[in-house]
Parts: sequence; structure tokens; C-alpha cells
Amino acid sequence: MQKSSSVGIDVSAKTLAVIIEQDEQRSTVLEFANDRVGHRKLIGVITKRGRSARVVLEATGNYSLDLAFALHRAKRVEIMVANPRALAQFAGAFLRRSKTDAIDAEVILEFAKRMPFAAWSPPDPECMDLRAISRRIEAMTKSATQEKNRLHAADAFDETSEVMRNDIEVNIRHLEKRIARMRDQALALIADHAELSRHFEHITSVKGIADAAGIQILAEVAVLPKDMSVREWVAHAGLDPRQFQSGTSVNKPARISRRGNRHIRRGLFMPSIVAAQYEPHVKAFYEKFLGRGKTKMQANVAVMRKLLHAIYGMIKHDRDFEEEKFYAIGA
Repeated sequence: MQKSSSVGIDVSAKTLAVIIEQDEQRSTVLEFANDRVGHRKLIGVITKRGRSARVVLEATGNYSLDLAFALHRAKRVEIMVANPRALAQFAGAFLRRSKTDAIDAEVILEFAKRMPFAAWSPPDPECMDLRAISRRIEAMTKSATQEKNRLHAADAFDETSEVMRNDIEVNIRHLEKRIARMRDQALALIADHAELSRHFEHITSVKGIADAAGIQILAEVAVLPKDMSVREWVAHAGLDPRQFQSGTSVNKPARISRRGNRHIRRGLFMPSIVAAQYEPHVKAFYEKFLGRGKTKMQANVAVMRKLLHAIYGMIKHDRDFEEEKFYAIGA
């Protein structure tokens, strides 16, 4: 009879903390490099002597993605990539308040043993390409904004060297050209794939979501598992409300968890502001929260969350944005 192991892996930028359990015997924490060589060594250990392995690791963006692909390709290995929010709640239920790589790996192992196992499948290559392009655009946009801030500061100071000012201006123009070129490449990639093209048309049917935000949002949601629920989307984006309470002494207002994909939140932020200005049904939804005494930021976050719900529905049901279904005016 083939022996099987349960494996919990805590992923960081440079290392993997691994705990293996077989026949109710649990290993000490093993450490591997988070690179190709380390991945091969890890796979060799967990499949030693023909064993099969069920592996759970936390979704940590690019740090965990290469490992997930390596494990998916390996023989006799099943992999589950767990949502960070679900793992945090699981750890809380076990009253694990300390946080080290070893403790995290142990929590993930317990999660692997006790929770339903949902096997991970890699996203389509074109979706991964789109996400890579989108995140590169985001990085270059951030650099351009920093340069514009430097130029603004330089213009406010009479003694700024003309050579420095000129160099900043040249770099801004260079970055903007590269951003435009990358955006064109993203649009071309979307146009070449029927499903991505349909989803992009649905997303950009929302007033306030133009090409730039549409690319960023689509690039992030396109790589999510097809069977995720809308609540899991919201949690993945870190837009789920989180209550803070401790006995009778601390009872803070709920706020979003922020444990999740910041790229989705960034992609939704400005579109939610624009939609609340120019789309009557979104505006009515926004003003409802202001009428309840919420701040503008709280109302905007509510719109972001509601828009993500709408995008989920548009993609799932293959249809454009329907204002009346977003929020009924007068409700």
C-alpha cells in the first residue's frame, strides 16, 4: 500500500519552512531555498520511497506561484493553495497568536489535515502573461508618479539644477512611452483571446472603468480559480469587513481586512470614485452610506466591494453592467 504524507509549507521570499506528517509522525521544521534547486530538493523529500503527498501552502503572490507550478508538475503530489484570510481565521480558532515561520507551517499542516482539500490548477498561460504585463505597468506608473513629485519639488526650489530638472523630465517621458507600449500589448493580448476579450468588454461597460483600470482588474481576477465564490473574491481582495472587539474595553467600528490582493483594490479605487459621480445608481448607493453617517472613504470602499460583486456576476453570467441591478434608486 502506497504511503501518503501531509505537508504544510510557509512561503517567504527566500525560504520555505516545511513540516511533514506521515503515519502520525511529524517532522521537525525543514528549510529549503525558495528557488528551483530548493523546489527540486523539497519534491525529492516529500516523494521519497514512492510516497504520495498532499501539500498545502499559503497564496503569497509571486513568492508561492513558482513553487505551486513546480509541485503541480511533480508526480504523486497534490497541491492546494489556501487563501491567506482562511488560514488567518483558522489560526485564530486555534488561538495561535504568535507568528514565526515554524508556527505558520504547523498551522498550515493542521489546515491541510482538517479542512476540505481543493486541488489547485494553474491559470492559463495568457492570463499569467496579462497579469505580468499589468503589474509591470503598475510598477512603472508608480515610478512615473515619483518622478513627477520630484519635478514638482524641483520646480518649487529656485536653486534646482537645470540638468537635474531636464533629466527628470526625460525620464518621465520615457516611462510614459513604455507604459503606453505595455498597455497596447495588454490590449492586443486580450483581443487575441475570446474569453479575455468578452470579460474585458463586460468590465469596461461600467462607467468609470476605462482601459487602464479594466486591464488591471481583469489581469488579477483572470488567474483566480473558476470555482471561487463572490465572497471568496471579496476576501481575496481584502475588501471583507473585519470586526475588532475585545471584551467590553475595545469595540472599534468594522473596517476592511486589507489581507489580500492589493492590486485589485488599487484597480477598483479610482473607478469607484468616478462611478459614484457619473452613474446614478452607483451614486445613490454611495449617498446611502453617507446618509448613514459613514465617511467618504467608508462609502467608497462599500462601492468598491459592490463593484467587485457586479464584476463577478458579469463574468459568470456573460453580460454587461446593469445599473438597476447594482442598486435600485429609492430602495
